[in-house]
Amino acid sequence: QGFRTRSMNLTVDISNDCGQHWVPSQQQCEQWLNCGLEAAGHGEQCSISVSFIDSAASRALNNDYRGNDKPTNVLSFPADFPVQLRDQVETFPLGDIVICAAIVELEAKAQSKELLAHWMHLTVHGLFHLLGYQHDDDTNATEMEKLEINTLERLGISNPYLLV
Repeated sequence: QGFRTRSMNLTVDISNDCGQHWVPSQQQCEQWLNCGLEAAGHGEQCSISVSFIDSAASRALNNDYRGNDKPTNVLSFPADFPVQLRDQVETFPLGDIVICAAIVELEAKAQSKELLAHWMHLTVHGLFHLLGYQHDDDTNATEMEKLEINTLERLGISNPYLLV
């Protein structure tokens, strides 16, 4: 099942391959992603694909792309789109965010977080990876976390790093 809508400067494509788990709505994803784009100062027309997958698919992707043979909460795949072509397309593809619903649920429970708040956090976390942010060292992690915290505060969610 897939959906595509356009909101402000963002086009979001959603696919859901984990029907037995709760996943956020199209409107929720758009709201969270738009808020993250605003926090990062990204004003260009862009598109993002968001896929909700099961644990087996997450494990396969995590193994293939990161060498970790276990499912993970979120993976981001920035689009390999030539910057020179930006002016030739109406909507610039940022890439794909892939989220494993089962892992989101397990983590929320294990960390005593509200499920919706954890979904928000992981969705915007995936977005910031698409925008080039990383958490591979303390400086980069601090910069990325500040953007996440700012975005989540705009959405009415308190700092998720204080709860870990």
